Amino acid sequence: MKLVIISGLSGSGKSVALHTLEDEGFYCIDNLPLGLLPDFIDQLSSQPMRIYNEVAVGIDARSGVDDLLRFKEIIDDIQAKKIHVEIIYFQAEANTLIKRFNDTRRRHPLAKRGIPLAEAIELEQNLLSPVALVADLCLDTTRTNIHQLRSLLKERVLLKPAHEMSLLIQSFGFKNGAPSDSDFVFDLRCLPNPHWNQTLRELTGQDPAVRHFLDSRHEVIDMYNQLLQFLENWVPQFNLQNRYYLTISLGCTGGQHRSVYMAEKLCDELRNKYPHVSLRHRELE
Repeated sequence: MKLVIISGLSGSGKSVALHTLEDEGFYCIDNLPLGLLPDFIDQLSSQPMRIYNEVAVGIDARSGVDDLLRFKEIIDDIQAKKIHVEIIYFQAEANTLIKRFNDTRRRHPLAKRGIPLAEAIELEQNLLSPVALVADLCLDTTRTNIHQLRSLLKERVLLKPAHEMSLLIQSFGFKNGAPSDSDFVFDLRCLPNPHWNQTLRELTGQDPAVRHFLDSRHEVIDMYNQLLQFLENWVPQFNLQNRYYLTISLGCTGGQHRSVYMAEKLCDELRNKYPHVSLRHRELE
């Protein structure tokens, strides 16, 4: 049996994730108290004719402080019963969450007794920190809409067989902030910038002219070779530690030229060695 735990901050996309998994055939339960999770899994496992081999459970801050502090212990006990568990944690910037709640006019589950929304978000983040610390995949949905989130889940979670790694290579622009859900962040702003070439300024790292410009610079090729060597050395080590998800982010100033170019080159090479490599250009989306 495969168990996917969906957790994270309210308004960050947990419901979208559960609905997406349910549409793909998962047996989904939202807001299950964490203390009841072991009994629930035991009940499903003991059925002589198991209907569902893939289960997704939403866990939020209302599970209580005591159970949340025991989160890793509870998950370890479930895994000891030969249940394959993957934990996906959703987050977003506080300002984005506040705007989402204001737009939908929904009430935050912890915003009671006059607690301001910003304080409720901070409280929720603190309560769920034991979950975030052991999550296999953290997704920051600050700049992700519903359709992008559904596609990301299908590509990284649903199409990946159990026990195999999903690798995401993404480009971004530092001017819009570095992604907070990355395992590795590499800064490419030291490389020659095609932006200062008038004929290349409106193009992207996917265009042949920009690729030719960067391919002709020895420092760019040196950076590529060293990044590739680093990833070839260390990605297998993460895989040996039963890490199912790894996110590598490459940033330049605007996320249009250098980072896109490098992400494309690394993705093309790594796809020869790993079956589940995804590519995302955050700023081009």
